[in-house]
Amino acid sequence: MDPVSIVSGTAVPLDRSDVDTDQIIPSDWLKQVERTGFEKGLFSEWRDDPHFVMNDERFSGATVMIAGPNFGVGSSREHAVWAIQQWGFQAIISPRFGDIFRNNSTKNGLIPVIVSEELGRRLLHEVESNPALELTIDVERRLLEVPELGIAEPFPLDDATRTRFLEGLDDIGLTLQHESAIDTFESERPAWLNPVG
Repeated sequence: MDPVSIVSGTAVPLDRSDVDTDQIIPSDWLKQVERTGFEKGLFSEWRDDPHFVMNDERFSGATVMIAGPNFGVGSSREHAVWAIQQWGFQAIISPRFGDIFRNNSTKNGLIPVIVSEELGRRLLHEVESNPALELTIDVERRLLEVPELGIAEPFPLDDATRTRFLEGLDDIGLTLQHESAIDTFESERPAWLNPVG
């Protein structure tokens, strides 16, 4: 995954709570064997409605999604994170995330920003009325900023996850930090432990 320190841009106000992973990316899309093209399935059933917010041209090009509480609940599927990222979003703001979705997000470079319900509601309202409103998410400082509104709000992000984002480390990248020790172990282990053939 690519390192990410700051995400800055406009937002899409997804004023819905309890959005589950099947709504984010319907199960029909899970049959793909490649890890590309999932943006076409993002909220595909909702996007059939011409009034759905992601069909509103005023919000095109947004890099941040603002959602209601309990975003990403339901079954575990990394495809939901991939679809969101492939659409162009780099961060999601919500008062609460499904635990598995949040974990999948941090392992794939999508920043989950947890805010109070009051601030979440305010941001939805402000972005709905001003689609050009700029938001900045600073991973290093763990800070959500909306300068035009005078908002500078810290958000929770543990040290290990913060390091993942700043250094662009997925699980493989974390493992490869120990490549020398792994190579040493492999070269020194007894022959009877080696696979046959």
